[in-house]
Amino acid sequence: MMPGKGPQHPTLKRSFLFALQGLRVALMQERNVKIMVGGAAFAMVMGVLSGLNAQEWAINLLCCGVVLAAELLNTAVETVVDLVSPEYHPLAGRAKDIAAAAVWVLSLFVALAGLILYVTALLRRFG
Repeated sequence: MMPGKGPQHPTLKRSFLFALQGLRVALMQERNVKIMVGGAAFAMVMGVLSGLNAQEWAINLLCCGVVLAAELLNTAVETVVDLVSPEYHPLAGRAKDIAAAAVWVLSLFVALAGLILYVTALLRRFG
């Protein structure tokens, strides 16, 4: 049977519902996801205060979405690692550390991009 076919495969609507369920679980249970949502809210407020134009808003939204998606992927990696290696193992720890480092590096670069966006917009607005 081909993937995506057959009576056992969820409909498109059910697939979206599963995705929303995953987002809800992550928001309710994962501290770092909550922190990233808070960072995204801060970025939106900064966008309003600095008077971003349409292109800058697109960059701002894309950066927020990418960081949130990366944190969700990191959470998924950590969940799978915990499932397959409930006891401590150096390779499991390394996998989790590397996944977390990927989010950290991305967040650092997004913060720098945000700084450039907001400073440029503020200079244009008040300078």
